[in-house]
Amino acid sequence: MDTQAKQPSDISIEQWRSRGEILDLCGHNIFVCDEGDAQLPVILLIHGFPTSSWDWQAMWPELRKHYRLIALDMLGFGFSDKPNQRNYTIHAQADIVEALIREKSLGEFHVLAHDYGDTVTQELLARQLENTGAGTWLSCCLLNGGLFPETHRALLTQKLLLSPLGGFINRFSGFKQFKKNFSRVFGASTQPSAEELHSFWQLITTNGGKHIFHNLMTYINDRREHRERWVSGLQNSQVPMALINGSVDPVSGKHMVARYKELNCRLDYLAELTEIGHYPQVEDPKGVLDHYLKFLRL
Repeated sequence: MDTQAKQPSDISIEQWRSRGEILDLCGHNIFVCDEGDAQLPVILLIHGFPTSSWDWQAMWPELRKHYRLIALDMLGFGFSDKPNQRNYTIHAQADIVEALIREKSLGEFHVLAHDYGDTVTQELLARQLENTGAGTWLSCCLLNGGLFPETHRALLTQKLLLSPLGGFINRFSGFKQFKKNFSRVFGASTQPSAEELHSFWQLITTNGGKHIFHNLMTYINDRREHRERWVSGLQNSQVPMALINGSVDPVSGKHMVARYKELNCRLDYLAELTEIGHYPQVEDPKGVLDHYLKFLRL
């Protein structure tokens, strides 16, 4: 990868917001961006923690030439509602995604997910295996994420936010701390720009998001509690599976890929990006796009 080729964001967060809509899903106002020819195959994009659907914007223009793209901000993220509650569960997020699938009357579609979105996808995969899930999946591609609790190396800040001290810690955390921790999970030569960092932070703090930051951390407990169900979904998937992984990600990099193989999870396509960290679609959007399109054309 030519690390000098990374370009600034093409779509500002203000432009992104104007291109989306607010839907009532499961009783919450959920931001959704739905673009592309309705006759094209559909890709459902599910973002990670602590960011939003805007994560996909660098890949969006090229990808929408070939596919109809639907991306949401999950509950507690981006431009969606951010209720001050402790029970942000992966199952509830999966319910919202399935409500979106039904709202849009989607039949067949591909799924592209990242990080927290990977975990939501694992629950959705489990429902597909039970024949209770919404729609028909054509494929599934996962970017960096904590697929297995035993290989997820949470940052100290994440552990503190999950603890009983989470609310107190969160109260005294701000942009400076966010910038330090967020930048740590990127590759050394693909660090986020000042513009990107401020945009990510603005999306986190929209709708009072900073005040519920610690409440979103309960997904780590969900991963432990439902490990067997969610690993089984990967092992027994009935659709083609791809991993596009930033190898130098300290949270879920090459060590996660090794565990994926050890557990004999279904794997039809693997791309290991050796200089990339936790956010491949931000750090190397062209590389991710090239690999993803290659996978879809198998």
